[in-house]
Amino acid sequence: MVGRRMNQSELSSIELDKEKGSQTHVNLDTTGKLACLAEFAREFRSEHVAEEATTLAQRLTEGRFYVACIGQFKRGKSTLLNALVGGTVLPTGTIPVTAVPTVLRYGDSPGARVRFRGGNWMDVPPRELKQYVAEEYNPENSKGVAGVEVFLPSQLLANGMCLVDTPGLGSIFSGNTAATHGFVPHIDAAVIVVGADPPIAGEELTLVETVGKQVEHLVVLLNKADRTSDVERAAAVPFTRNVLEKRLGRPIGPIFEISAYERLERGQKTRDWDAFVRCLQELAAESGGTLVHRAGERGLRRLGEELLAVTIEEREALLRPIEESERRITAMRATIAEAQQSMREMGYLFMAEVHRLSDLLFARRKEFLRENVSPARATLEEQLSSIPRAWGPRFRRQTMHAAQRIAAEHVLPWLGKEQVFAEGEYRLVAERLMCIGNSFLKKLAESSVTELARMPNALDSEKGFRSASHFRFEELINVAQPASPVRYMADVVLGLVGAHSVLEKESTDFLDYLIEMNSTRVQADVMERVQGSQGQLETEIRKLLHEVTRIAANALEHARETRSRGSAVVEAKLARIFAVEQELNVLIHDRTS
Repeated sequence: MVGRRMNQSELSSIELDKEKGSQTHVNLDTTGKLACLAEFAREFRSEHVAEEATTLAQRLTEGRFYVACIGQFKRGKSTLLNALVGGTVLPTGTIPVTAVPTVLRYGDSPGARVRFRGGNWMDVPPRELKQYVAEEYNPENSKGVAGVEVFLPSQLLANGMCLVDTPGLGSIFSGNTAATHGFVPHIDAAVIVVGADPPIAGEELTLVETVGKQVEHLVVLLNKADRTSDVERAAAVPFTRNVLEKRLGRPIGPIFEISAYERLERGQKTRDWDAFVRCLQELAAESGGTLVHRAGERGLRRLGEELLAVTIEEREALLRPIEESERRITAMRATIAEAQQSMREMGYLFMAEVHRLSDLLFARRKEFLRENVSPARATLEEQLSSIPRAWGPRFRRQTMHAAQRIAAEHVLPWLGKEQVFAEGEYRLVAERLMCIGNSFLKKLAESSVTELARMPNALDSEKGFRSASHFRFEELINVAQPASPVRYMADVVLGLVGAHSVLEKESTDFLDYLIEMNSTRVQADVMERVQGSQGQLETEIRKLLHEVTRIAANALEHARETRSRGSAVVEAKLARIFAVEQELNVLIHDRTS
């Protein structure tokens, strides 16, 4: 048996053995199936699957479902959740705050607990929560926090709804974005928090699309409504609706305009706050049970397929002679080296595409300036006429601030449009990189590397941008409010002699410069995202190719260990693997529960 392939009679014998007791778990409910799955996972040394299955089973028993708050950093997600539960529980601040997903769930009294990777839950005072969840005290989760739960006697949470604060996308801390994406499989419904500056970024849109494929209930909020003008919100709401519905392929329902700050700090239920809260209450009352059930089925399928891949690898390594496995791994490494060489060659093609996109964006910027400068000037001229001809320095300040505001109203919505356009162009380029990566995966699979056959969508060009936007509108405060004493005295004189037209001309020139300069910065930001995304995509491809080798090498190591104990142990192991695979298929695909 050791070092050779099994013949047909041996395989048939094992097939008969595995049929015995194969229907053991057919009639279990989802919680019971998850418990069985955890047992199998521990048997095959897959502690990650065992832990997730056990945690999910407990969540189903308690009837809890997760409503995650997602969006770009500084959208006010933590403030929003604090306002919903009626107190400052989560840390907030002027810098990116949340470092790890934090679950708010019902409890008879306030409390909190933290779990580190590989450890058990540890109770902590709620006032010390920031030590574990805030970026300032736990930068990019350097403390290795695996879970954070906060218990609150909030009626909103009494029916099983758990609110989840996720790290914001697009901050300078890349680990925070990864943490949010890592939590996606656990999301049952989502509150999408957008703004008006810009309404929704490319990275947010990609995440919403990913979540939208998994869950039905998406609630969209335009937060910080108190800090935006009617004009900005009037432009942001239809733009956000159009972009989201186009990407999701379905209606998104109402977009609630709220101010979490007004509710939390001033106790005011302004704008659409009451309607938003009613929406969450109805979600818990009408759909909570369904969401819990779907969470169980979704998790069972995901974890079961993950464990099934492990058992198949273990089986095939035992069936294959050791020497053949060693040759396969050597061939895999050679193919991966070939793939990496092609990736380097692909870099030159990508550079050409980047230049093409740069030229295209330059032409679009010229069109933007042609369409926006004149209307912006007209708006400024109208507003200047209503500003009192007063003290020179004050008049300058008011006219320059008007120019800043009008420039932002034109540039920021365009930023959102350019990011969506450029991301679409980037996807076309990324598909070529994907084709190279997936062609090598296919080549490996056709070369009897069956691990790859189980990853048909390993690389997905639909993911879009991999890097975050760092664009911030530059207001040039030093120009709007010059600190120079000479400039100040000159403005005094201009005001005294009634030469306000000089200051008006300067504000118009300032408006032109703001639009010109910030539109250039928009395109620089977009191009940085394209180039940064290329680098991250290439890293993903290389990481996946190396992961394939690691999987095969682990299976080979386990096969060596089993074979060293003799033929009888190998046969018993194969029989057990076959039986577990059949039971896993029953657990994953049975719909009787």
